[in-house]
Order: sequence, then C-alpha cells, then structure tokens
Amino acid sequence: MHRTLRIAVIGDFDPTRFSHWATEAALLHAAQLAETQLELDWIGTERVARDGTERCLDGYDGIWGSPGSPYRSSDGMLAGIRWARERRVPYLGTCGGFQYALIELTRNVLGLADADTAESGSGSRNIVITPVQRPKPVVRPGAPLLSGTDTVLPVAGTLLAQLCSGEPLRAEYYCSFETSADYVPRWQAAGLCVTGLGEQGELRAFSLPSSRFFLATLFQPQLSSRARAPHPIVTGFLRACAGEPLRG
Repeated sequence: MHRTLRIAVIGDFDPTRFSHWATEAALLHAAQLAETQLELDWIGTERVARDGTERCLDGYDGIWGSPGSPYRSSDGMLAGIRWARERRVPYLGTCGGFQYALIELTRNVLGLADADTAESGSGSRNIVITPVQRPKPVVRPGAPLLSGTDTVLPVAGTLLAQLCSGEPLRAEYYCSFETSADYVPRWQAAGLCVTGLGEQGELRAFSLPSSRFFLATLFQPQLSSRARAPHPIVTGFLRACAGEPLRG
C-alpha cells in the first residue's frame, strides 16, 4: 500500500474516552506497518442524520463504526452502517459498532423495523442487544459489566481466523451489552457468518461474506494494538481498504 487511504470513523468523538484515542492510534499503527499515508476523519452521528450518508461518507475507502453508545443519533449511526453494507465499503465495527451493525441488519435485512438495544429503553419487542448475562467476576466500581480481557475463539475458516492465525485471542472489552442468542439463527439465515465465540459460545464477532470486508467485534482490538505490534484485525481492515483481496 502506498496511496493515501481515507477512513471515516462514525461516532461522537469524546476526548475523555480512551477507546476513541485508541481507535486513532490503532489505525496509525497499522498504516505505519503498511507504509501508507492515512487521512482519518471522525463523522458525528448527528451530522450523518442531518446531512445524509452520501454527503458525509462518499469517497472514503473504509468506515469504522466506533465505540461510544448510546450515540447522539442512533439513526445516523445505523444509516452509516447501512451505507457501508449496501455499497460494500470495507467496514470494521467495534463494541457499539458491532451492536449497531446487528441492529441495522435486523431492521433492514430481516425486516424487523423495531429492532433495538436494551440500552435505549425503547420497549421494542425485538431487543437484539441485551445486558451482559455473565459479568466478569471482578469488575471495578462503575466499570461496565464486561470489562478487561477475556478469551475469544475464532471459528475455523472464517475471516477472523484468517486474520488472527486461528489462535484464541485475549480480547479486551469495555461494555455492558451483548447479543441475544435467540436471533443468531435468523442472522445466519440472512448471510451473517459467526467468526468469534466466547468460551460459553456467546457471539463475539461476525462477518458478512457478501461484502468485500465487513467485520464487527464486541471486543475492541484497538485497545490491544501497539506501535510495534499493530492489531491484525486493524491491519486486515486497512488492507481491504486498499483493495487487497481478503475475504472470509
């Protein structure tokens, strides 16, 4: 990779969130390894809702759905994810970007227009994102129910296994919500590929093989990235943004 890559990070940048700085750093780590220039823009969810996806996102090589839910505009976040999915623009969603990718898929592919997250308190009959059922035994006061490191098992033959050499991952989390297992078969019937599981079989990562690169993780690979060891998920995302063949 030698040309400048343009990456849009959809989310509401908050300078007090370490995960937002880590997102930028992880992209820079991967770009340095690839010896490519990077143009990175945060695109606020309210801006997407107000100005539209074409005006906000056209021309970017890749889109990252950032952590940080609840977003200022859930409609803006969902519209940005739908833009990436339908136009097959490489997409990487982490934490909230994972959760909202599933909401978008449920609404616009499965046709369940009220699909939502329990975090919103909407009273929807189709809550696809639910509170964490098995919190980690030791949680700092005020910390999310699922925080710190835990094991993720890549599913053989999938994009996640390809990127991470099939080895179990020590993944870092910072969230209180996960997926409802009831919807997994319906998502799979709609084309979702389960790529990563928790030790109890929980959905922790998925891809959409119909897209050039569409990978979403409940964990945050950016928290594990280092300048001398860029995270392979982020490196794979940039490779896809540069047009390199990478599917799974």
